Amino acid sequence: MSVVDRSGLATVRRVVVKVGSSSISGANRGKIAPIVEALAHAHARGTEVVLVSSGAIATGMPYLTLDERPTDLATQQAAAAVGQNVLIYRYQDALRPFGVVAGQVLLTAGDLENATPRSNARRAMERLLGLRILPIVNENDTVATHEIRFGDNDRLAALVARLIGADALVLLSDIECLYTRPPGEPGARPIDRVAWGDDLDDYEFGATVVNSLGTGGAATKASAAKLASAAGIGVLVTSADLVAEALEGRHVGTWFEPDPAPDAAPATGPVRAAGNQ
Repeated sequence: MSVVDRSGLATVRRVVVKVGSSSISGANRGKIAPIVEALAHAHARGTEVVLVSSGAIATGMPYLTLDERPTDLATQQAAAAVGQNVLIYRYQDALRPFGVVAGQVLLTAGDLENATPRSNARRAMERLLGLRILPIVNENDTVATHEIRFGDNDRLAALVARLIGADALVLLSDIECLYTRPPGEPGARPIDRVAWGDDLDDYEFGATVVNSLGTGGAATKASAAKLASAAGIGVLVTSADLVAEALEGRHVGTWFEPDPAPDAAPATGPVRAAGNQ
C-alpha cells in the first residue's frame, strides 16, 4: 500500500533506499555503519528493504592509485570491478552484527528496458525479499557503456521501486532537503512537500555534477522523485545523516506526494537518459 505521508515510513511494507557515492566514499566511508544500522532496524520491524547504492567507482579509485574519478570508460569499468567487491564486503561486514544477509544485484539499462530480463530481475528480487535478504542494487558499471546506462542511480532507484512495487522511496543526499534554488543563493527556501501534479517550474535546481566522486544532485533527485511518484510511490529526499529519522517516519526532508490514482503502467518504461543526468 502506497505511503501517502512521510510518517508512514515507520510502518511501511516495502521501501527502497538510495545512497550516493559522496555519502559513503572517501572521508565519508564511516557513514556506512549508521546507514546500515538504520536499514537493519527497519528490517527488524518487518519492513522489506532494498538498498540502491552508488560508490563502486569511487571505492575502487584508491586501489588503482587514482586521485580523481576517471573520465575514460575503460578505467571507470576497472575501478568499478574492484570497488564493487570492496563495497559489498563493507556493507555485509556492517550488517553482520544485526544478523542480516545482503544480496548483490547488478543491473544495466537493458535489463530494465527489455521484458525478459526485466521479469527475471523482478523475480530474483522478490525471492530475495521473501527470504529476508537485503538486496543491494547498483548499476553494473563494469559492463555499462556511456551510450546505454541509467545516467544516475537516483533514476535507477526510482525504476527499481517501480519494478518491485515499493510503497516508498528514500533518496539520500548531502543536504537535509531540497531548496527552491541552490541553497547557497539568496532567497533559497527549503521545500517541505511537493504536491502531486506540481510541475516544479517555480524551482531552480542546481547542477548535476556534485564532486569528484560521483554525479547526481538536486535536479536528478527531483526528476527521479517525479518518476516514482507517478507510479503511486511516495518519495522522501533527505540527508544520509538523517536516514534513521527518515525511516522512523519523522518530519525531515522533502516529501513528494504519490499519484493517488496511478495508471496500471509498465513497471519501468524507457530507461535511457538524455546525457548523464
